[in-house]
Amino acid sequence: MKKILKIFFIFFKIGSFTFGGGYAMLPIIKRELVDNLGWIKEKDIYNYYAIGQSTPGIIAVNTATMTGYSLQGIKGALAATAGFILPSLIIITLIASFFKRFQEINLFQHAFAAVQITVVALILDIVIKMWQKSDKSKVSLFLFLLSFLLLVVFNISPVFVVLGAAGSGILIQYLRGNLQTAYQNYKEETKDSDQL
Repeated sequence: MKKILKIFFIFFKIGSFTFGGGYAMLPIIKRELVDNLGWIKEKDIYNYYAIGQSTPGIIAVNTATMTGYSLQGIKGALAATAGFILPSLIIITLIASFFKRFQEINLFQHAFAAVQITVVALILDIVIKMWQKSDKSKVSLFLFLLSFLLLVVFNISPVFVVLGAAGSGILIQYLRGNLQTAYQNYKEETKDSDQL
């Protein structure tokens, strides 16, 4: 129960400072759960985030849910999700109550502009870190360039690009597994024939 509460409060803190969506939360999750507590590995966060992007729903909430689940099962998933969404719910309710007044105050306009710049910096930081940790094989670079072209040049829906990338990844992994198995069988057969 103590760890469940800790998960809730960690994700409450992450949810309180996550402006700009899912990308902005990754550096905070890394600092809290990898660097400070050592509960999960950095590569696991990127895996949860990748799955969160390809499943329905809000990426940040999906990532929080999967991270909580990996730590403490269903209770951990519920604690992480509740902790993550509660600050946003409180903040949005307060802002909705005073929105007209907020709009007229220059200080808040400047504060939101500064937050937007910070979000861009956080997103750029996590994109660079994800690039450094990612697979840089020729196939991965080809898929990256193809996805970029489909999104930017041909304006294809991100849904189809993500589904295509997921399908390609499954197919490539399947083919690699079959090739590796075939190679292992070949090695064993040649070893047996050498012994004869």
